[in-house]
Amino acid sequence: MTSEELNKEFENAVERINAYTEPFPADFLLRLYAYYKKATNNYGRPSSRKPIINAFKTNALFQVQDISQDEAKQEYIKLVDNYFLYRE
Repeated sequence: MTSEELNKEFENAVERINAYTEPFPADFLLRLYAYYKKATNNYGRPSSRKPIINAFKTNALFQVQDISQDEAKQEYIKLVDNYFLYRE
């Protein structure tokens, strides 16, 4: 898969998530968050008003620190595809 194809597929996966109106499980959201942040090179600090949520987000980011940006995109896409496999 070319870099351009990967970016397009990643953008499509992000759009699927943003368009979905039902609530997601918390663990799924944390993995999405971490892969998205890594895939977009956005390393800003979590900004929830609740310290416990910031701690969970920081931990999720820590768990993906050793993967590349492209690997994060691929993992994000797989996570989204698997989630929607039987839901649509």
